[in-house]
Amino acid sequence: MSLCELKSGWQSWQTVAVNIDHDCQAGGGGCPDSNPRQSSGTCILFTGAPKRIGFVSTRFHGTDGVTLEARKWAQILSSMGHKCYWMAGLLDAPPEVSMHVPLAWFNHPEIAEVQSKLFGVHVRNRAITNQINSIKERLKDELYRFIDRYQIEILIPENILAIPMHVPLGLATTEVIAETTIPVIAHHHDFAWERERFARNAVNDYLQAAFPPLLYGIEHVVINSMAQKELARRLGIPSQVIPNVLDFETPPPGIDEYNRDLRSEIGLSDDDWLILQPTRVVARKGIEHAIELVRRLHDPRAKLVISHPVGDEGNEYMRMIRDRIEDAKIDVRFIADRVGEHRGVNAEGRKVYTLFDLYPHADLVTYPSHHEGFGNAFLEAIYFGKPVLVNMYAVYARDIDPIGFKAIEMSQLVTSDVVAQTKEILTNKALREDWARTNYGLGLKYFSYAVARRKLAARIANLFGEGV
Repeated sequence: MSLCELKSGWQSWQTVAVNIDHDCQAGGGGCPDSNPRQSSGTCILFTGAPKRIGFVSTRFHGTDGVTLEARKWAQILSSMGHKCYWMAGLLDAPPEVSMHVPLAWFNHPEIAEVQSKLFGVHVRNRAITNQINSIKERLKDELYRFIDRYQIEILIPENILAIPMHVPLGLATTEVIAETTIPVIAHHHDFAWERERFARNAVNDYLQAAFPPLLYGIEHVVINSMAQKELARRLGIPSQVIPNVLDFETPPPGIDEYNRDLRSEIGLSDDDWLILQPTRVVARKGIEHAIELVRRLHDPRAKLVISHPVGDEGNEYMRMIRDRIEDAKIDVRFIADRVGEHRGVNAEGRKVYTLFDLYPHADLVTYPSHHEGFGNAFLEAIYFGKPVLVNMYAVYARDIDPIGFKAIEMSQLVTSDVVAQTKEILTNKALREDWARTNYGLGLKYFSYAVARRKLAARIANLFGEGV
């Protein structure tokens, strides 16, 4: 499936009919955002004339959380009749619907140089300010070109107005919005105040102006209720929560001819416990807890499989993780070179699997993060019917746990009780099946595409004053 499947037959008004049990009962019944017209068990969303929607970010590439969620939004918006386009510095969208702007990537040499002078210090000099302004103006030109080329009617900045990974791009986007009053749905995943590395900085004036901006014509969307409250408290900006979602309406893929050999390809037997850590190797993912859990299982069948590479926060954490593995004397497989966005072969000619090829083989998913904006890996685990160990990070405790999911929960420590629960779930098939049924039903009700579809329709209606 392409990043955005485009419908061939548009009508001046697009009607999207979805099952009322899925779309109208999220959160306990009714369609609070969309005022649906209900008839014969169907909730119908009138989304207005189809729009040309432009997604903008530093990258739309690979399997990072922002990229994955943007693709889901595009798929949902496309199903509603809208047409989606992409602009980023690192990009794998089809060229006919995308515009590649290398300077928009946060790892572009010029951007990496200027960003290195902005954080961990208190003062910037005039030369740095001039450098930021120069880059900003070049990026504004590219944004105007993108809007003109595809006749963009709605702009969706993906996290670039929330976290200052690319300060010039955030400033450029803010100024273009101010100068054009183009309708905007600003999708915020992480804010600067949520990350310690941005606390000490020399760009507080820029952060106040653009991360995020308080401008007319912006619908601000956050992914959890804590971010919503903090955005209102700090900046007085109202927002709506659209949680991360998965296509629970469609059953998950299973083991097929392509992925059947995955275990043998990574050196595991059918009897081994494949304990999957489906995240990047960065400090906030708490992978040391997964290592400790496997160590305390004291079972040679337990194999920890880490699917993603080192993140964008340096290699110190990876060195610490390797030291922990050596001390624990456990079997850990780093398979990032065998996992990609698409099936295929790598540079050595070996098969590449997708993350969705991995999940059907997993016996347990570990998600011991210290902090998350939401929790894609948790949703993926319950989508595939897998038991999951989760650390009680703040967003999980506030927005996810009260729903009633069945999981092995820990609070920063791998206790004896956590180890006992893990052994029980790994050896009790009936319990695993019970958890899977319960969790899938809750995922369908609260975190399905239907939930995002309804809420996105309401955001678009607010921007254009159209009925929903």
